[in-house]
Amino acid sequence: MPNPAAPAIAPLSRSPRHIGIVGCSAEGAALCYRTICAEAPAWLGAHAHPEVSMHTPSLAAYVDCLDRGDLDGVAVLMLDSARRLQAAGADFLICPDNTIHQAFGRVQPHSPLPWLHIADEVAAEAQRRGFRRIGITGTAWLVGSDVYPAALARQGLAWERPDDTQRATMGRLIMDELVGGVFRPDTVAFFQTVIEGFAQTGCDAVVLGCTEIPLIIGDHNAALPTLDSTRLLARAALRRAVGADIRPPAG
Repeated sequence: MPNPAAPAIAPLSRSPRHIGIVGCSAEGAALCYRTICAEAPAWLGAHAHPEVSMHTPSLAAYVDCLDRGDLDGVAVLMLDSARRLQAAGADFLICPDNTIHQAFGRVQPHSPLPWLHIADEVAAEAQRRGFRRIGITGTAWLVGSDVYPAALARQGLAWERPDDTQRATMGRLIMDELVGGVFRPDTVAFFQTVIEGFAQTGCDAVVLGCTEIPLIIGDHNAALPTLDSTRLLARAALRRAVGADIRPPAG
């Protein structure tokens, strides 16, 4: 039975743009890719999706740079992927990893292709949905950075970080478990506790600011509405690819 909430399929005047995915961790990149392919038929028809190419260096190379605080090194890795994806025919780029967006300012001026910025897409969605104060989750590197505070501030939104102990625990669980596809009930419970704390201090939504967190946390099991950075980026890429000024139904 057709879904009445789905965007209407309209004929395109041209082929969809080719999406380039600059990958970092496998689980987050895979969820982004699956979302693009699964939701594209709402625009393009059964089984259809834009052409997608991905390049992913070894995650260890990114972790080494992040551990050393070497954002120039992170930018080198991202730009290498960008150039490879340009050679593969991509028209624009996305990166389904929040943490390495710390290097975005070093990447964008030298990139051969335009990018969508994951935190800007999340912040725009938060503003669109009328949220005012957003809790931030993610790796310790991300939560301690300006990636989300800056993006949220550009939309006139307030934000809150978890405390230092929570940041360290989140970082460990993400890097030791989630990026490797390990999903434990105790880890789900920990993230639920962090989100409950945000609710108690006045937040009205939470950013799932590691692209693996949506694999274990969502609106169905969180104390606050969630802003799923992985799927929001994938949907923004779809809109760019098909040239559609529409959004899929929330969910």
